[in-house]
Amino acid sequence: MSSDVEQIRTIKSQTLAIIAELTANPKPTYYIDGQTVSWNAYLARLQATVDWCERKLAGEEPFEIRSQGIT
Repeated sequence: MSSDVEQIRTIKSQTLAIIAELTANPKPTYYIDGQTVSWNAYLARLQATVDWCERKLAGEEPFEIRSQGIT
């Protein structure tokens, strides 16, 4: 079974592929049977997903804290 980090990387990769496809072939917002299909809202949601993935992945990276004592 893959780790959480691998799953988040996969989600990010898949979402970026969808974004690339949508921006290569943009579509207009339209209304059908009383429902709105907003491609701009969908794209914004996908971008928010990528941002979420980046925040989660950044939290998993090692970090270093430097401090200096005063005598």
